[in-house]
Amino acid sequence: MPRLPAFLTGLLPQLFKRPDATVEPANLRDAPRLSQLHRASFHRGWGTEEFEQILIERNALAHRLRLGGTTIGFIVSRTAADEAEILSVAVAEKHRGHGFSRDLLRTHLGHLAGLGLKTVFLEVEENNRPARALYERAGFRVVGRRERYYKDASGEQLNAVVMQRDLS
Repeated sequence: MPRLPAFLTGLLPQLFKRPDATVEPANLRDAPRLSQLHRASFHRGWGTEEFEQILIERNALAHRLRLGGTTIGFIVSRTAADEAEILSVAVAEKHRGHGFSRDLLRTHLGHLAGLGLKTVFLEVEENNRPARALYERAGFRVVGRRERYYKDASGEQLNAVVMQRDLS
């Protein structure tokens, strides 16, 4: 088998390398983009005003995921006492499957733990296998179920599972 020239050997890993993304705190200026991402990801997408309301709450924590100068994802939680609930996570469709959600979730969980929170909950559609796999790999476990909690675009009612992860 012929050997590749040295310059190609060094170049190939760069061609297939995932671009670096950054996770940063989200702010009010991000509300329109977060709304756009949410509406593209969920049947009942949140509007800009809903994001603005969440982002001004003292007990909310939100991070945006940026690739270059573009926000391609976000995660939002609400805290109470020593617990948090992840309200929503979304990554732009063309950037899914590249590990960005994992990085976003890991960073967000680190911030929640840094605030002294002990437990994180979330609800996810029962048949959303990619999301459930992401959460399970991050240490979440199923602790409950909500019958007919979600409704899809056709009006079909879908079950949700409640997942929990300890941070301590």
